[in-house]
Amino acid sequence: MTANSLPKAVQDCHNLLIWLIPLLDNFPRNRRFTLGERLESGMLEILELLVEAAYVKNKRDLLKRANSRLAVIRHLWRIANELQTIPAKRYEHGARLLEDLGKQVGGWLKSVDTPQ
Repeated sequence: MTANSLPKAVQDCHNLLIWLIPLLDNFPRNRRFTLGERLESGMLEILELLVEAAYVKNKRDLLKRANSRLAVIRHLWRIANELQTIPAKRYEHGARLLEDLGKQVGGWLKSVDTPQ
């Protein structure tokens, strides 16, 4: 399977990480190693789960784990905003990206649950 043949959720997660990591590097020092690290490691875990799901027959458990991890990331993202760690426009853009990724994962999960 090539990068072009991977599900859209995998590429969307990849693109989100490419956008997010430099932003996390600019978090204030007192947040970078707590909140920033949690956001980065959580998103990397989601990417790992999605890539693994792309290659295995039984995808359901991996996608459910990715979906629940994404819910946690959304809350952490909101906390980063409420603590004024990120500019409002960046928060809004990131929230849209997370929402879009959630729709991709949810749709993929639904397609796995629907008998062919």
